Amino acid sequence: MTAAPAPEILRYAAFAASPDGGNPAGIVLDAGALDDAGMLRIAAEIGYPETAFLLGREDGDGSGDGSADSDRRYRIRYWSPAAEVPFCGHATVATAVVLAEREGPGAMVFDTPVGEIALTATTTAEGTAVAFTSVEPAQRELDPDVLARLLDLLGLVPEDLDPAYPPRESFAGNWHPVLVLHDATVFHQFRFAPAPVAALMRERGWTGTVTVLHAVGDGELLARNLFPVGRITEDPATGSAAASTGAYLRGIDRVPADRTVRIHQGAHVGRPSLLTVRIPESGGIVVSGGATPIPG
Repeated sequence: MTAAPAPEILRYAAFAASPDGGNPAGIVLDAGALDDAGMLRIAAEIGYPETAFLLGREDGDGSGDGSADSDRRYRIRYWSPAAEVPFCGHATVATAVVLAEREGPGAMVFDTPVGEIALTATTTAEGTAVAFTSVEPAQRELDPDVLARLLDLLGLVPEDLDPAYPPRESFAGNWHPVLVLHDATVFHQFRFAPAPVAALMRERGWTGTVTVLHAVGDGELLARNLFPVGRITEDPATGSAAASTGAYLRGIDRVPADRTVRIHQGAHVGRPSLLTVRIPESGGIVVSGGATPIPG
């Protein structure tokens, strides 16, 4: 009987807007033999916001027609240093870049805990870019009492919210509360205590981040994604939040004419990032970016 290959651990930064930017992701290849405790242990040892575990490959019919049955197909799970995460956009992009580098670009499908994620990887002189399409989005009203508690924890008041962007909860793989602030100074300077925010997130089932935005022009947003897990308090680049933001904008009828949004994130944690979001009239939201190896 042939022993399963030992897991290979890689480290990549996704969505970087500068050489020192992007969100670090761990990528564990050949992870099919790991149990939950093993994946959690490795994610904690790596210490990044999330680590992706590639469990195996199950290809379709090879017709290449773009359907879920025809593309390269992989099983994948995601873990933070504290718990499993249903979906992680930046680790998805980083993993797809690795697969494109090793096996060639093209279409692929990831079977994730939240459903199928269709991806396309393209390689140019500048490197490999990946676009993933989220699962079917959903939205719901943000309970006024919960909103009041969240604002209080962030040191904000209702008057800080941009009246053109009502607060909502938005889903495109993870549930994210979405707040849009009208004042740039308040957006850049608000502070929060991680533990109470983390407790509220667990209570509400917000498995992604708390997404706080500021609109700087048509199709341009600044984002801060609060992710108080262990020593990590704010995410440099959040693919699932970018998808949820696209769904949110579609839900409140604030989609730009070209149906594309650029999200600038990570400046507050010293890792500038850029996420490009395409918002079709229906269906999943498309998030694009690249990833590069982290030296050392």
